Amino acid sequence: MSAARRKSVTDMTVGDPMKLILNFVVPLLGGMLFQQLYSCVDTLIVGRFLGVSELAGVGSTGSINFLIVGFCMGVCSGFAIPISQQFGAKKYSEMRRYLVHSIYLSIVFAVICTLLSVIFCGQILTLMNTPSDIYEYAYDYIIVIFLGIPTVFLYNLCSGAVRALGDSKMPVVFLIISSVLNIFLDLAFILIFHMGVAGAAWATDISQLISGLIAAVYMIRRIDILRIEKGEWKYQQHYINVLLAMGVPMGLQYSITAIGSVILQTAVNGLGSVYVAAQTAAGKVSMFFCIPFDALGTTMATWGGQNVGAGKLDRVRHGCRDASILGCVYAAAEFVIMFFFGRGLASIFITSTAENASVILDASRLFLIVTSAFHIPLAFVNIVRFLIQGMGYSGLATLSGVFEMIGRSVAAFGLVPVFGYIGACFASPIAWVLADIFLFTAYAHVYKKTARILAQKNGGKPSETR
Repeated sequence: MSAARRKSVTDMTVGDPMKLILNFVVPLLGGMLFQQLYSCVDTLIVGRFLGVSELAGVGSTGSINFLIVGFCMGVCSGFAIPISQQFGAKKYSEMRRYLVHSIYLSIVFAVICTLLSVIFCGQILTLMNTPSDIYEYAYDYIIVIFLGIPTVFLYNLCSGAVRALGDSKMPVVFLIISSVLNIFLDLAFILIFHMGVAGAAWATDISQLISGLIAAVYMIRRIDILRIEKGEWKYQQHYINVLLAMGVPMGLQYSITAIGSVILQTAVNGLGSVYVAAQTAAGKVSMFFCIPFDALGTTMATWGGQNVGAGKLDRVRHGCRDASILGCVYAAAEFVIMFFFGRGLASIFITSTAENASVILDASRLFLIVTSAFHIPLAFVNIVRFLIQGMGYSGLATLSGVFEMIGRSVAAFGLVPVFGYIGACFASPIAWVLADIFLFTAYAHVYKKTARILAQKNGGKPSETR
C-alpha cells in the first residue's frame, strides 16, 4: 500500500487491539460529544429567539425525525460493512464496486424516503396527536428536514466509507464543519432572514449538504483506493443483494428502537408534566454520558468488518474483549458520578426557581441512578450488536432492537401504570438486559458459523491471528 494510502486509512487487522481501538474511539468520541453539544446549542437558539411554542413544535417532531432519518443513517452504516470487509481482505476493486452500488442504492432510497415522508408528513403529525397550537411549527420544521433526506444519505454514505477504512478522524472534521456551519446558518436564517423554525431546518439541510460534498471530495482526492475506475461502475445484482442484506436491517434497527421510545414517552406523558420534565432533563444528561458506548459500538462495526474480511477471527474476539473492558470500566465510573452528582447535572437544565423544581430534580436523579446502574449491559448492547453487524449478520443484530422495543413496551404498559415513574426508570434497563440475552447467544452462533466458513476457505486450517 502506498504512503498516501497509509496516511488516509488504518488497517485494523494488524497490531495491538487495545491500542487500535483507543486510537479509533478517541476521535470518534470527540466528534460525537461535539455533535451533542451542537444539538443543545441549536435547541437553545430556537427556544431563546423564537419562543416556547416554536421550541415545542420542533421538539414534538423528535421521535418521527429519529424514526425516518434514523432509518436512512442506519442504511448507510450497513452499506459500509461490505466496504470494510473487502478492505480487510485487501480486495480493493471489490471494495470500490460495493461503494459504487452503495451510491446507486442511496439514490433510490433517498428518492423513495423523501417522497413518502413529504407526501404523508401531515398525516404522520396527526397520527402522533400533535397539539393544534404547535402543529404549524412542527409541520414547517419537519417537512424541510424530510426534504433534506438526500443530504443525509450523501453525508453518511461518504463518512461511513471513510470510517470503514479505519479513519475515524476525518469524519469528525466533517462533523465539526457541519455543526459550526449549522449554528451560523441558524442565527442568520432566524435573526436576519426571519425564517422561523423552517430556517432552523434549512440550516440543518444546507450544512449537511456542504459537509457531505466536502467528504465526497476528500474521498476522491485523498484516498486513492476509493477512486472508482471505469469498469467498476457496471451494475451487478450480486452487490445490490449483499448491500440490501446489510443496510435494510440496520436501518430497521434504528426505526424499531425509535418505536419503543415513542411508546414509552407516551406512557410518561400520562404521568404529568413534572415527570416529563424530569425525564427530559435526565435524558439530556444521560445522552452525553452514553456517547462512549456509541463510540465503542461504531468502532466494533469497523473492527469486525475488517478482521472478518482478513480472515482473522481471533482478532475479532480479542477486540470484543478489550472493548468490553473499556466499556465496563467507564460504566462503573459513570455510575459513581451519577450517584453523587446526578442532581446537580440535571439542574443545568432546570432552574431552582422553576415550579416543582425540587421534585423534578429528585426524579431526574432517580432516573440517572437507575439507568446508569445498568450501563454495563448497555455497553454490551453496543459492543456486541455492532460487532455482529460488522461480521456481516445485520439481521440478527436487528432482532436485538426488537427485544429492546419489547422491554420498553412491557414497562410502558405494565410497570408505569402500576409503579408510576419508577417503572419508567427501569424501562431502558429491562430493554438492555433482554437485548443482551439475545445478543450473547447470537454472537456465539455467529462466531462459530464464521469460524466454519473461514476454515473451509483455508482448507481446514485455523484463521490467521497475527
